[in-house]
Order: sequence, then C-alpha cells, then structure tokens
Amino acid sequence: MSKPSGGTLVDVLRRLENIRAITDESFVDMDVDKFLDTLLERVQQVLDVDTAVVLLLDRQAQYLVATVARGIEEEVAQASHVPVGEGFAGRVAAERRPVSLPHVTADEVYNPLLVQRGLRSLLGVPLLASGTLVGVLHVGTVRERRFTSEEVEFLQLAAGQAAMAVQSLHNRAERAGARELQRSLVPSVPSSVPGIEVSARYRPGKADVGGDWYDVFALPSGETGVVMGDVVGHGLPAAVVMGRMRSVLRAYSLDSDDPAEVLGKLDRKFRHFEPEVTATALYAVCDATPDRVRLSSAGHLPPILAVPGRSAQTVDMKSDVLIGLGEDVARHTAVIDFPPGAVLCLYTDGLVERRDSEIDSGISRLCDSVYAGPPEAVGAAVMSALVGRLPAEDDVALLVLRRSLS
Repeated sequence: MSKPSGGTLVDVLRRLENIRAITDESFVDMDVDKFLDTLLERVQQVLDVDTAVVLLLDRQAQYLVATVARGIEEEVAQASHVPVGEGFAGRVAAERRPVSLPHVTADEVYNPLLVQRGLRSLLGVPLLASGTLVGVLHVGTVRERRFTSEEVEFLQLAAGQAAMAVQSLHNRAERAGARELQRSLVPSVPSSVPGIEVSARYRPGKADVGGDWYDVFALPSGETGVVMGDVVGHGLPAAVVMGRMRSVLRAYSLDSDDPAEVLGKLDRKFRHFEPEVTATALYAVCDATPDRVRLSSAGHLPPILAVPGRSAQTVDMKSDVLIGLGEDVARHTAVIDFPPGAVLCLYTDGLVERRDSEIDSGISRLCDSVYAGPPEAVGAAVMSALVGRLPAEDDVALLVLRRSLS
C-alpha cells in the first residue's frame, strides 16, 4: 500500500472533484445505498485507506446506523448501530467535528468489529446538511497513521457533499413514498352509495404530501359512513399516520352508530398508543333512507349544506377537540335533515385557508360556490372558485354528496 502524499490545498480541491463528479451527475439516478457505496470507493482511493463507513442518524436521533461500508462490510451485515455520544462514531456525532485516533484502543470504540478488523488508526467527520446532522463518515487503516490536516479537510468537504446528496435522495424517496401511500389510501372513486351520489377531489399542495384523507364506506346496518380528516404534519410520517387512523376509524365504526362515540374511541386509542399524533376529523353517518345525517367533528371545519331553493350554509354543529387532545372530554353528535336533491360538502382546510385572508372569508366563498346540483358539477365549481389556476400551498381534499332525487 503506497504512502499517502498529503499535498497542498490545491491537491485537496483536485481530489474533491472526484466526489463532486458523483454528486453533480451520477447520483441523480442512484438510490442512497448505491450513491454512498460509490462515494466510499472514491474516498478509499483518494485517501488510501483500508476501510470506509457511513453511519446515518435514525429518525429518533438516538443511534447511528451502519448503512454502507467498504473493507468492513460485516458492520452493515450485522446491523451495527452506535448510540450518539458513545464510542468513536458517537463522539463524532455528538461533538460535530472531526475526530482522529492515531492509536485505536478497545476503550475508544463502541463497535468491537473495528478492533476485530485490526484497525489501528481512525478518522471520522460528521455529515452535516444545512447545519443538521445526517450521520458520520469514518475511514480507517490497519497500520498506525496520523492523518494530515489536508486529508481531514478533504474528508470534511467530501462529507459535506455527501450529506447534501443523502438528504436530497432521502427527501425525494420519502416524497415519492408518501404520495404513493396517500394515493393507495385515498380512493380515487368513492364506493357506490345507495340513495347518494358522490364526487371527490384530491389535489396535493406545492409542499410535501400531508395527511389529508377522505373515506366513504357501507356499514352493516345499511347506513353509510363518510369521513374527512387531516393529520397534523407533512411527508411520509403524516401519510403513514393517516393510513392507521383511517383503518382504526373504520374498525370503530362497526361497533357504534354514534359518530361522537366513534371519534371518542379513535381519540382514546391515539392518545394512549401514539400521544404525539394530532388530527382533525369529521365523521358522518347517513341513514339508510337516507333522510338524515348524523355528524361529529373533532376540530374539523364545518361541512356546507345546500338544500334546493336555499343558499348554501355551514352546518350548525359543535366542533369538539382534535384527535389526540381529547382528555376524555364529551363529544357531540349533530343531526341534520338531508332531503332529496340536497348537497353536503366536506373539505379540508387547504381548500379555504390562504395566507393573505381570513379562513372565514374562504368558507364564505365556498358557500357561494356550493349549490344543490350534480356532485361532479358542484365539485368543479368549487375547485374553480377556490383553487383556480394556481396550485394550493396545502393539500386539498373535497367530498360532495347529493341525496338522490328519486
């Protein structure tokens, strides 16, 4: 193995082009693991080291998880992880600065694999993207070696490029996963409902996918359950929670025909098992006839009702506390008449909320655009009036139900 030359800063920057070549071009077609493997191969060649490892920070920011390794692949195969603050890699993460160990001892490393591999010297740097810790990159040699300041700087520069690329790849994969999950859980065409015509619209916002969802399902009693909800948060975590909440609400709907009781059970479940989750939800049950609709709201915006011959208005009902904040408070169910030809419109706040105006103004505009007509036409009129040509900042979900005329 040749002796590393160190070199001037010019040499360091020239070497960095090996890393930039990956991040500027090839990585756009790679997943995270493939990108990191290519990166470590370049790092090994440039620094003339025996091992190179990337450990990424887990979601709870407690552990560094060995993700890709060269020269010590068993670290990944054995799912090695290091608590932040412990051992060599944990120290790099906690101090967020380069750490060099010219003489490695068992007491200085958390993972015994490093000692078993015979590593005598280590150099580690944090992966930082816009000040956020992403993980740790470290290299090692089986002979004692003191890394030069130029080599430390090179590894820092390489880690910076890697951190930005990893964050970008993770964000891209998470957005794609969230959208796919949300599409699978939000039905594109609502179920056929006896006595009711249904139309739905869902439009992702310009930001990350959120936790908006709607649902329409038949109940054993012959009644129909209708849901509109919004999990607080964005991205894949919100979409995953939304999926769980949708399934749990469906299950509780089989145990009770009272919307308030169903939402109460939903709230209790999430407060106990997932206390960090918060969401709004509106659950309605349409009679089998369906002459009436029973509704309960967990902090969700009131639906709009349009009866033939009258202007559309918000439903007069109490809005109870959000899912996740119930603390066993009483929840209420409102009952409204649903005569033939009447239209009931459920929606999420992305439809009516704008940065430059009050939400009441958006609800007023919604009332002006809802009328007792065919659901598809009503939905089109609502989207035209409130969304228009520009994409909404937030997700928009809209559900329009009309009591059949016959």
